[in-house]
Parts: sequence; C-alpha cells; structure tokens
Amino acid sequence: MACQKDHSAIQRIMSDLPTDQGGRGRHKCAACAYEKGFAEGRELEENIDLSSLFYSLEDSQAGAQRHKSPHAAYAKGYLDGVQSYYEDR
Repeated sequence: MACQKDHSAIQRIMSDLPTDQGGRGRHKCAACAYEKGFAEGRELEENIDLSSLFYSLEDSQAGAQRHKSPHAAYAKGYLDGVQSYYEDR
C-alpha cells in the first residue's frame, strides 16, 4: 500500500538524506521511518528492530522522501527525538 500521510512538515529533512534505490529500504517511505525514529528517540527506546520497521513501512514514490534512505531517515529521526527529549526536560 502506498503511504497517504501528509509529510509536508518534514520535507526539508528528507531533502538532506542520502539517496537509496536498492536493498530492503527500496521504495519504503523514508518520512514514516523518520517519524518512527523520532517517536522512539523521544522515548529513549533501547530495543530497536529495524527489520520489523522495514516490513511495516508503506511504499512511497512521492515528495522529497522519494528514493531516500529509510535507514538514514530513521537514524536522523531517532537523534532528533533524543535531542527533543533532553530539550523538554
């Protein structure tokens, strides 16, 4: 199924990610990966399972997340989430 979420708020972040057109992340929604990483980083989640993440991500061929690395998106989201956690303490 193709991702139908509005990711307009994070399009700038997507444009800074590396391109990835192959492997397990092929055509997966990097914006959803970023949002999942942010949420888990904000909770300081310590048990990260990227294999499950990639199976759960919807496909996306739209917007700035097109052909972007979901691995890098998740990692960037996680870091941003951790920083947000500490900023709000």
